[in-house]
Amino acid sequence: MPSSFLFAACVLIWGSTWLAITFQLGEVDPGLSVAYRFTLASILLGTFCLLRRLPMRLPLHIHVKMAAVGLSLYTLDYTLLYQAQQYIVSAVVALMSSSIIYINVVLRRVLLKKPIRLEVIVGSTLGMAGIGLIFIPEFTVFSATDGLVLGIILAMVSFLFASIGNVVSERILDHGTPVIQMNFYAMSYGLVFMYGGALLSGTEFVLPDSQSYWLSLLYLALFGSVLGFGAYMKLLSQIGSDKAAYVVLMYPIVALLLSTLFEGYQWHWFSALGVVIVLFGNAIAMDKIPLPRARKKVATAD
Repeated sequence: MPSSFLFAACVLIWGSTWLAITFQLGEVDPGLSVAYRFTLASILLGTFCLLRRLPMRLPLHIHVKMAAVGLSLYTLDYTLLYQAQQYIVSAVVALMSSSIIYINVVLRRVLLKKPIRLEVIVGSTLGMAGIGLIFIPEFTVFSATDGLVLGIILAMVSFLFASIGNVVSERILDHGTPVIQMNFYAMSYGLVFMYGGALLSGTEFVLPDSQSYWLSLLYLALFGSVLGFGAYMKLLSQIGSDKAAYVVLMYPIVALLLSTLFEGYQWHWFSALGVVIVLFGNAIAMDKIPLPRARKKVATAD
């Protein structure tokens, strides 16, 4: 499947989940909502594997790595990010999320011994600048709060765990592990940590009554988790975790378009400029606009 299609699918799906998540707030503890989401996603993936009779036996070292993905990417990343958003506005989160790309680049080099690609660094830097322009209106009403530092720390730690999950996933896929089976096991292992953490923290287990909650949960599980992460992991295996992470700078644009339609978001000239810069950065990161390379001098014999 073409990388461009997978990239677009991730952007469109995860951009729409921002709106769906708003129907999840207020009724259930955020961490528990995440657990419900991945429980349903895991059931859907497991059922698919069973019906298609996919091979489920994998080496022990792959299971250990998948458990690490479940802990880092599906549990700690989501849980810490939800907690961070109680203290900092979404604009700060969106801008800080660009750090995932830089962390991926470093971890990919250290853990996988893969080269640092200049186009990714340049493209992601442009993307971060574009995101800053897009969210200027929110920054104008931003004010320091007592929990600001805590929120920033929680967000950065969540992005660190997201990057760890990305790079470990790339290592798993490098071994030839099928994406569907990997996601099933990783999400299932993540559920052990999610529900275990909820029990230890004394979280009250509540089942909401509203239809909107369950419809949004179904959408988040099927599209946001099963299809979204399926496309992302396949993309990651094809182009690497550094380039695949540029998705985090693209799907806020989709979220803003949906906010324009359903929530009355007002566009400004700097928002439009920010979108152009993000798209330009994406073209560079994906090598659609090649950067000038230093030419190597070739010695010739006289």
